[in-house]
Amino acid sequence: MRLEQLQAFLAVAETGSFQAAARQCGITQSTVSRQIRSLEEALGLPLFHRTAQAKLTIGGERLLPRARRICQEWQQASQDVSDLIAGKQSELCIAGIHSVCSHLLPPIITQFCQRYPEVQLRVTALGSDRSLKVLRDGLVDIAIVMHNPLLTSNLEMAVTPLYEEPVEILMAADHPLTEHQVVPWPLIAHYAQVVFKDGYGMQRLVQEQFHDIDAELKVALELNTLDAFRGVVRQGDMIALLPRSALTDCRHDSALAVRRTAAPVLMRRVVMVTTQDRLQIPPIQQFCSLVETLAATTFESLNEPSTLLAAS
Repeated sequence: MRLEQLQAFLAVAETGSFQAAARQCGITQSTVSRQIRSLEEALGLPLFHRTAQAKLTIGGERLLPRARRICQEWQQASQDVSDLIAGKQSELCIAGIHSVCSHLLPPIITQFCQRYPEVQLRVTALGSDRSLKVLRDGLVDIAIVMHNPLLTSNLEMAVTPLYEEPVEILMAADHPLTEHQVVPWPLIAHYAQVVFKDGYGMQRLVQEQFHDIDAELKVALELNTLDAFRGVVRQGDMIALLPRSALTDCRHDSALAVRRTAAPVLMRRVVMVTTQDRLQIPPIQQFCSLVETLAATTFESLNEPSTLLAAS
């Protein structure tokens, strides 16, 4: 059973004539007759009385309401897909790491909403692993996360590198490490650390760094918000290794201090991930373009030499 057979059936039922049905469908009368015969053969009973006027048989009467619903559903489905291609979608869902949601996305959201006022944006701050999971599950359209080739190697995924930035040390203003403008890793390893919870890319990045330098990572506390990091570090000797963009507000807090690490400098890579099919949808294309453009300009200035000196 094919859709065009049902459409021919409905046209004959509505017009009472094979010839009129052919005109309505824009096909020949012989084609209509062939489609009706094929449908009758598939169902195993006649659908019309072949008289001066084509009238429904009892089988045709039973098929009629279901054929209408099938064709209406197909018409609605076709319209929905056409609307999607034309950029008419009700919402756009984004998942991103906390520093991206708090610093990179706000101006992008403003620009996007001006261009697509009918699209409702939903932004959720999650760890990298969780963001990629909800993307794979189809719950969000775009994930902005720390780079993890193991989770984005699927050919279905479209991965766009956004920026790299150094990881720096957050500490209390009176912490002993503030004596150093550039802190050696053995001294960093001496102090207890506040880290992101499991499933966050930053925890994995820090753990790998300590493994590479053959040092012990002394985890004292696991958190998942930047405000919590600032509050805990402000109170005592614990320190936190965080990306530079997450430390912007901390530089203006007299109770906190930020220092660079000695070589090897730990770098965080941030990427934008969506799926190949979603990149065909205009609002998603536009949002991705805005993110890519703003990330390039924002982090180019953030990593300029003058900025690096000011950060120390």
